[in-house]
Amino acid sequence: MIQHVVLGKFKPQAEAHERRQALDDLRQLPNKIAVIRRYEVGEDVLHSPRSWDFAIVSAFDDWDALQTYLRHDDHVVVAQRLQALCEAIAVVDSEQ
Repeated sequence: MIQHVVLGKFKPQAEAHERRQALDDLRQLPNKIAVIRRYEVGEDVLHSPRSWDFAIVSAFDDWDALQTYLRHDDHVVVAQRLQALCEAIAVVDSEQ
């Protein structure tokens, strides 16, 4: 099993409706991409100086499934939107 974790910090100028739409689009990806085994999108509630704005924790059967997800057209569209809205994105991929 491969765990794929993404953390994101929105740009200060990203509008609330843009942020909401991007996170809603993320939440729809499991309905569109069959290789996803687990998928959770969470928003930060503490807003501490160390906090990131959102996290995605997902799981895939193997590295090939993760690559299928990363290259899937629906994921690419959402990822590009997030890149435009975020000042920083961090990723960790690990074997479980």
